[in-house]
Amino acid sequence: MAGDWDEAEQAGGGKASAIATSSGSLGLMAAIALVMGNMIGSGVFLLPASLAPFGWNGVIGWLTTISGALVLAFVLSRLTHARPEAGSPAGFVTDAFGKTAGFFISWIYLVSLWTSVVTIAVAAVSYLSSMVPFLGRGEHVPALAAIALLWLVTLINLRSTRAAGNFQIVTLALKIIPLLVVIVLAVHILASGKAQLPSFDPSEVRSGAINGAATLTLWALLGFESASVAAARVRNPKVNVARATLWGTALTGALYLMVCSAIALLLPSDLASHSAAPFATFVARFWDGNAAMLIAVFAVISCIGALNGWTLLEAEMVRDMASRRLLPRWLAETDARGTARRALLVSAFVASCFAALNASRTMQALFEYLLLLSTSATLWLYLACALAALRLGVARIPALLGALYALWTLWGAGIGASGLSFVLMALGLPIWLWLKHNEIG
Repeated sequence: MAGDWDEAEQAGGGKASAIATSSGSLGLMAAIALVMGNMIGSGVFLLPASLAPFGWNGVIGWLTTISGALVLAFVLSRLTHARPEAGSPAGFVTDAFGKTAGFFISWIYLVSLWTSVVTIAVAAVSYLSSMVPFLGRGEHVPALAAIALLWLVTLINLRSTRAAGNFQIVTLALKIIPLLVVIVLAVHILASGKAQLPSFDPSEVRSGAINGAATLTLWALLGFESASVAAARVRNPKVNVARATLWGTALTGALYLMVCSAIALLLPSDLASHSAAPFATFVARFWDGNAAMLIAVFAVISCIGALNGWTLLEAEMVRDMASRRLLPRWLAETDARGTARRALLVSAFVASCFAALNASRTMQALFEYLLLLSTSATLWLYLACALAALRLGVARIPALLGALYALWTLWGAGIGASGLSFVLMALGLPIWLWLKHNEIG
């Protein structure tokens, strides 16, 4: 894998930020690993239980979400090719609609990154608590453990972008193992006749059920924009960002569709829907109970790998906003290795505050609250990028489809979640006014 990397030949201070945009540290394999690693996190290990009651509607929901994600991924890839100087999805919005729109979309996406990091850290602690019960006890222990894990991963990213990328490749390779095990096991089950897929009845297909399933699956597919957000860190971004975005999204979507559908359809519906660990339940029922115990270990690895990728992304988002004068310029500075240390430290501190402010919630309540917030907040970026492509005349038909899909998912997320994310976007107004007052904007 060493051949996938270019050494970052960068100077310190503000000059490093400019050089970083032309000499990326992430090769194609690392960029694909960033996309897939950020998408394959906690969601896939919990979704089969949530999707089991939907039956074949869940499969259709997956196909709908994957199709929508691929359309939006294609739009992002075309925007990156057409506007490489924009630097990121939020940069496309700025080019299309001006700095004010660019700031507010950047701000709400940055909020979604901070909450996503905490959400994944909480999920990792949740899986760890099955092996270390102490982590799940007490009112504040889960949040404190999540904060500790968050800072450990931040230390990895502080070493260099290359170190974070190498770690992402290793964790991606490990986290795919249980997914492949379930796929192989499902094929064996069907071939041997140990279980059969339920018959497909068109009369049971309902638009409301498909919408509900598609909304649930959306969280698992967030992150396909990762390579675009980190374009300044990708080698030859005009080519590799598009490839990483499309290949990463397609491969992850295919894995998710096969794995989640196999577990949700082959397990008895009551068993699957009431399982706290559907992967482990599936493996224990059709293979071996001892092997099922390893699922928790791989789930923790999956979460930590995703946490690493999202930590890299949140720091890159802060650095990118600062370089576009949407945040104070001192946050754009990088060290000799091209690592945005200030952005990393500020992001880790803010994410820690999100966890601390909600420390009184139970682990499940904390996870669900942050998941809802992260998902709805990210949708505004997807909608804005699709509208930006329409405005800039880039891939107009896919952009129109992507905009309609983003609006549909915002509606599916519910007025509560979408309204809350809009309020959080509006909370960026004082920051924007302060920036304008100090002539940073």
